[in-house]
Amino acid sequence: MKIVYHSFFGRYSDSPRALFERLSTRSDLDQVWLAESAHQHNFPAEVTTVPVGSSEAVEALESADVVIANTHTEVEWTKRPGSTYLQTWHGTPLKRIHHDVLWAPAGRLARLDRDIAKWDLLLSPNAVSTPRLRQAFAFEGEILETGYPRNDVLSAPDRDSLRTMVRKELGLSDDVTAVLYTPTWRDDECFQDGAPDVPMALDFQQFTERLGKKYRLLARSHNMMTGRSTPADLPGVIDVSYYPDIRDLYLAADVLVTDYSSAMFDFAVTGKPIVLYAYDLDRFRDTVRGFYFDLAPAAPGPIVRTTAELVEAIGEVSAVQDVERYARFAATFCHLEDGHATQRVLDRLRICPSQAGGARR
Repeated sequence: MKIVYHSFFGRYSDSPRALFERLSTRSDLDQVWLAESAHQHNFPAEVTTVPVGSSEAVEALESADVVIANTHTEVEWTKRPGSTYLQTWHGTPLKRIHHDVLWAPAGRLARLDRDIAKWDLLLSPNAVSTPRLRQAFAFEGEILETGYPRNDVLSAPDRDSLRTMVRKELGLSDDVTAVLYTPTWRDDECFQDGAPDVPMALDFQQFTERLGKKYRLLARSHNMMTGRSTPADLPGVIDVSYYPDIRDLYLAADVLVTDYSSAMFDFAVTGKPIVLYAYDLDRFRDTVRGFYFDLAPAAPGPIVRTTAELVEAIGEVSAVQDVERYARFAATFCHLEDGHATQRVLDRLRICPSQAGGARR
């Protein structure tokens, strides 16, 4: 059996990675990843890769028995009869997606629809997302409510030891509070002519000066903006945009700062504090993308608009968290995140992992 994996335009990450790791010691499987050159170094040496936009990628896809991707595979290829295309997708939707968006560049959605037409199975992370995913993608096939394989590690028995390992790798001492900053992308910024740089909308200088040496900011640009939105090069700021997989950063972090990213739904599995830095809330909601539900009453943490407000919220993060609202948020969006999503997906694919399983790092 040949399995081809694709994550975020050529990264070794996310739910495809979690599924691959469970199957990595199966010597009878021919497993290939589509890889982008800027992220090639994150793939283990023993993993077979082909360049994501190459003729080798087309050949791999067209000869696959199973394709596992977490986003649209924007390669022109013909799906082989009898093969299975599993689309894991990559997040619980707060912001509207695909046909539900307020605006998209001319022709983009029609082009992506050609990929959707090849999907056989689509994962849903929770019950409330299932109808939204079906509607947005106009997908008539089977949707599996399994939770996300990528989040299994957040409930794993060895999550504490993995946290220690990642923090050591990032140079974080035990007495440092690690704040993970994961803004989403803005369609109008991403699709500007000429693809200019887009500064992150956070005053890094103010953040580091006011919070001091006991805090570290782990700043991660969205995969659509990596290389174009770059964190400030300052003491106390660590650029983790090219770090292989955000799941490990969730474990390493003590606080999440995001805006409308699906990172909030994943991070809620950990039970750790979340602050929403929504500096352009009205514009994003009403003009750029739109939301599936009203964020303010459902948010798992405080919503702030300025860096000053953000710093203040982080400084008293335990006091500003609404415990009951956080619990409702987790019950709604994390009810399937029990550490066993990977196994549920493999059971549906009828692919048995090896007895020992694969290493996660």
